[in-house]
Amino acid sequence: MIIEEGHPLKGESIAGKVFAFPQGKGSTVGSYVIYALARNGKAPAAMINEEAEPIIATGAIIAKIPMIDRLDPPLPTLKKGTEVTVDADAGTVSWEE
Repeated sequence: MIIEEGHPLKGESIAGKVFAFPQGKGSTVGSYVIYALARNGKAPAAMINEEAEPIIATGAIIAKIPMIDRLDPPLPTLKKGTEVTVDADAGTVSWEE
């Protein structure tokens, strides 16, 4: 659940959804939080970043969450609820607008 005050998705659950965000923020505990989400069945199905920092990438790796960053062309602003397909092995993301 997003808990950051002022965040447009505050109060929303990311469990089982593709979570797209520009980049992470915070400290090394971020990796553990991502891992804990996975252990508790609350993790996103995949993550998309414009630029993944090591903390976010490490969390995705240890939690076994597919993750893609630095898309070409860059990730546009996705509207909430857009159905997205992520193929982390191929490094692709697709959706219909």
